[in-house]
Amino acid sequence: MPNLKNNSQINFKKFNTEIKNNPLFYCAGLILFIFSVFIFSFTAEFYSFIDTASIWVREFFGEFYLWLGLACVLFLLLIAFSKYGRIRLGNSPPQFDRLSWIAMLYSAGMGAGILLRAVQEPVYMYQNPPLKTGYPNDIIALEFTFYQWGFTAWAFYGIFALFIGYSLFVRKNNILLGSSLPQLKKLKGIPQSIDLLTILTTVFGLVAAIGLGTTQIEGGISHLTTKNPGTLWIVIALVFLICLLAFFSAYAGVEKGIKRISNWNIYITIALLIFIFLQADIVEILEQFLTATWYYIKDFFQLSLAIGDFNPGKQFLTDWTYYYWAFWLAWAPFTGIFIARISQGRTIREMILGVLILPSLGSFLWFSVFGGSSFHLIESMPSYDGEFSNVFTSIFKFFEAFPLSNITNIVTVLLLISFLVTSVDSAIYVLSMFSDKGNENPNKKYRLIWAVLILIFSEAIILLGNVKPESDVLDAMQKFLIIGSLPFAIFTAIMMLLFVIENRKKY
Repeated sequence: MPNLKNNSQINFKKFNTEIKNNPLFYCAGLILFIFSVFIFSFTAEFYSFIDTASIWVREFFGEFYLWLGLACVLFLLLIAFSKYGRIRLGNSPPQFDRLSWIAMLYSAGMGAGILLRAVQEPVYMYQNPPLKTGYPNDIIALEFTFYQWGFTAWAFYGIFALFIGYSLFVRKNNILLGSSLPQLKKLKGIPQSIDLLTILTTVFGLVAAIGLGTTQIEGGISHLTTKNPGTLWIVIALVFLICLLAFFSAYAGVEKGIKRISNWNIYITIALLIFIFLQADIVEILEQFLTATWYYIKDFFQLSLAIGDFNPGKQFLTDWTYYYWAFWLAWAPFTGIFIARISQGRTIREMILGVLILPSLGSFLWFSVFGGSSFHLIESMPSYDGEFSNVFTSIFKFFEAFPLSNITNIVTVLLLISFLVTSVDSAIYVLSMFSDKGNENPNKKYRLIWAVLILIFSEAIILLGNVKPESDVLDAMQKFLIIGSLPFAIFTAIMMLLFVIENRKKY
């Protein structure tokens, strides 16, 4: 007869050893479990706290975010054009060709967001001009949209990509953010706390992104089938599908999975862009694109600090810019780590300029084509009744004004799924690297575990939002990102200072 007591002791010892060997992974899992139980048991109180705290962060740290955003852009440009810019991240040639590299960083960094906001945001800015510069409304709308999706957003990502890339390929450290600077290692508990916060913020960001993305996809499906949006079982099924596809992509690895889907995203995005561009007023669109881009660059300092006529007011900044800056910051650690991982073999200058400029210009052209075409449609309507005001359905209604709308809407739904998959699979890969002690090619069991955990957590949050409709849980998750971004905002400023201090005499 087997000795059950001895077997249980052996299993307990094995489990205890695993926890000691990987406390970061198990601690993060425990916190996520406790957090899930708490928000289910105290939903209204949780929402109220998150709502109040997020407003407090934006109220008291909003201007700090503005200064930090400008500082990140200037810091990266100084590094790129200084002697540091010549440093190569590793000794091998680039692992990925430039198009695949851009496709992967863009899919991970923005993804479904450009589809979510393609029409709604420029139209909102057009209807409610945030600036008093005397520019035409269409230029103001595009310039401010560029500002919120441009250099500053990518600078937040680029800062963390620089820290991690330098630590990983120059210092030969692991990929863990808490180990990125030697000064951090001297502070007991700080590196582990940074890594834990990165994991938790990444998961919360993913849940918010999955919730928003699946809601828009369900809105597109409902639009195509002429049904009322909000069917719960479709959203649940979409979450399962996206997590399943993301797992297969992350399981296959960067080269076979993430790269291929990212390339598909870029090809289809460009095809949609060209399709609308060729049917629009090409000359007017190009004029708006060039003019708004020039004004954005020329006015960058005033926009960044909300000075004079470029100050849209505290309420507008709180609702838009502070929210965006906090959101980009919350996503910056995991996105920056992924960018560093795929930038091996490139110089620091190439990585920084590639991250700052190329995706920004791509976004500017995208918003010019869709925003400019939307302005023209509104002007040609007998009366505008807010057809493009819903963030989840605006792009589908926009396509109705063009031929082959059923096909473009189906393609957009597929592209939304694909973009969301690349964001989730990138996060799964980064979380797995963290769980596998910074291994660049993490054990596939961690990829499976994180895919399952993200699936369960996302489904639970979405179900909770329907079980207890008095509190918008998905909105609360987004606001939680704003709170989570504050430590990273302060950490970013400290990291820039420490990076300069440590390397001032080396090169």
